[in-house]
Formats: sequence, structure tokens, C-alpha cells
Amino acid sequence: MDGYFRLGMVNQHRHLLKPGDRCIGGGYYYFDYTSNRLLLDRESYDFGRPTWHLLDVLKVPSCYRGWRIIYQYNDGFHDDFNVSEELQIEYYD
Repeated sequence: MDGYFRLGMVNQHRHLLKPGDRCIGGGYYYFDYTSNRLLLDRESYDFGRPTWHLLDVLKVPSCYRGWRIIYQYNDGFHDDFNVSEELQIEYYD
């Protein structure tokens, strides 16, 4: 399964979907400009936590090239998931 990484300022994660899309989870984000990291955490009320294991390739907008993408579970059970190292990333315009 290929996945498109989308983020935006929306009230519900479903507002980021295009017709025919299937969402595998969502959450919140913030930028760590000091270390060029895009930090993801928490979960979507609509779709739950991201299910990274369902993806073969993550397609990321090219404006995030050079950034490390990290998902933080912050639950005391899971280690942070380094999306940039664990998944094959393809950048698109």
C-alpha cells in the first residue's frame, strides 16, 4: 500500500481526504526547527493512531525533504517510531 502524507489545519482528519482515499490514522504535529524534525504524536479522533506497518512507501511533499519525521507514542510502552528511517520515503511536488 502506498500512502500520501498530508497535514493541515483542519477540524477533523477526514477533511484532509480526497474522494476514494482510505486513512490509516492521524494525529497532531509540530516542527522542531532547531533539529529539522517534524514531530508527530497523539491520534486522530476519526481514525486513531497511524498504522505505519500497513505502508510500503510513504509519499511526502518535497518541502519536507531533509527533515526527519518522528512519531512519538508518549504512552510509556512504545519507543518513538522514526518514520524517515523505517519507511521508504518518496518525495513529490
